[in-house]
Amino acid sequence: MQFSKMFVLNMGMLITIAYLASVFYKYVVIRTSSRVKQVSSVLVLIFAGWISTVFGFQLTDEVVFDLRYVPLIVAVLTYRQPYSVIIVGIGIGLSRLTFGITDATLAAVLNMSILGVICAGLNIWMRRSNYRLIIKGILVTVIVNVVNSINIAIVGVIPATYFFSHIMPYTLPTGIFLSLIFAFILRDFQNEQNRILLIQSTNRLLSVQKEELQKAQIVLEDRAKQLMIASQYKSEFLANMSHELRTPLNSVINFAQMISENADTMDQEDIVRFANMIDHSGQELLTLINDILDLSKVEAGRLDIVLEDISVAQLTEDAMSHFQLVAEKKGIQLVLDKKQGLPDTLWSDPQRVQQILRNLMSNAIKFTHRGKVTLTVSTKQIKNAGIQNRWLVFSVQDTGIGISEDKHHSIFEAFQQADGSISRKFGGTGLGLSISRDLARLLGGSIELESVEGKGSTFHLYLPLNREKMS
Repeated sequence: MQFSKMFVLNMGMLITIAYLASVFYKYVVIRTSSRVKQVSSVLVLIFAGWISTVFGFQLTDEVVFDLRYVPLIVAVLTYRQPYSVIIVGIGIGLSRLTFGITDATLAAVLNMSILGVICAGLNIWMRRSNYRLIIKGILVTVIVNVVNSINIAIVGVIPATYFFSHIMPYTLPTGIFLSLIFAFILRDFQNEQNRILLIQSTNRLLSVQKEELQKAQIVLEDRAKQLMIASQYKSEFLANMSHELRTPLNSVINFAQMISENADTMDQEDIVRFANMIDHSGQELLTLINDILDLSKVEAGRLDIVLEDISVAQLTEDAMSHFQLVAEKKGIQLVLDKKQGLPDTLWSDPQRVQQILRNLMSNAIKFTHRGKVTLTVSTKQIKNAGIQNRWLVFSVQDTGIGISEDKHHSIFEAFQQADGSISRKFGGTGLGLSISRDLARLLGGSIELESVEGKGSTFHLYLPLNREKMS
């Protein structure tokens, strides 16, 4: 009867330790790494085995009966690593030496070490077996209790006949019964812990999903704003375009009608003057149409690039001569600054390079009321990914109205200018810089902008000089 009372006391201590361990795990261990969690659980099981011995039934000065093997059963049912089970068994056995080194304590170390090895085998069997968990738990509990009793009879200090006749009839059934109760309590605790972990994991997942949804919402709102702005710019573009197309077209029609209706009475000089006006209006109309066609070709990826050797000197002279008269009429000084070390030729598309330069210089003159427009030609070496690249740089600098910093990116987008009044005040469709940027990319280069509102702008056109020629 004393065995049963003491075993029940042992079970109470184990349940208390399990509860304290769960609190410790919930508030401390759960925040640590998986390695710390593993080591902590092993130490707790060894401590539980030692506590069982402390509160065990003292049969003699050396012999103690207790439920120190129950934590080993717990290890079999919970661990995935067999070596952890062996460590728990040996650890509980070694903890018995804290009561002194005697024949009984040495037998206890040997018993728990043997149980640790056997339980490691049971742990492997449990993970490979297809039996229901409750069946496997009962079998493990019965096997451990039976093996423990056999070990005590074989390696213990109590005579085997006395143990089998006077002790085992009480300890074995009581041990099996209490072990099963504790196993079910532990299983319920483990299910609760798993449920808590699942809830925490679900909460973390929901939190991450909430953050992602908020980010997606911000992106969608930003995209909607961009679409709204793009729609506004396109509406302004269509309004400006209708005006830009109608003005030269009306001029062509009106002057042509005047010549047709008054050809007999008009002087030759008036006819020539009207014809020049028709030609000028037709050229403006053609330029607008070409811009629209170029933009559509670039966006469709169908713009052809024809590479050939271009004379750098001829390229700059053509650009300057094309705008010299326009600059003089506005009272603006047009300056060419050619730096030293320029190559004689450039391997690129002459038509597209001229188109970019004319767009840049046309804008510079258009937005400059006084001062000068300078075309600077230089070379520059830029190291990228360990490769030294050499570039020919055309810099178009003006002393015009400048561009605010927040508009530096948007002016390169199709249909967009610094603000909606630009087209109405200065004319143009807002396509020139967008086309120029796309053409520069097709030529292997880029366009960069430096500008301060009210102080002027500088556009740098970079074209590669080390581009391989195609035969």
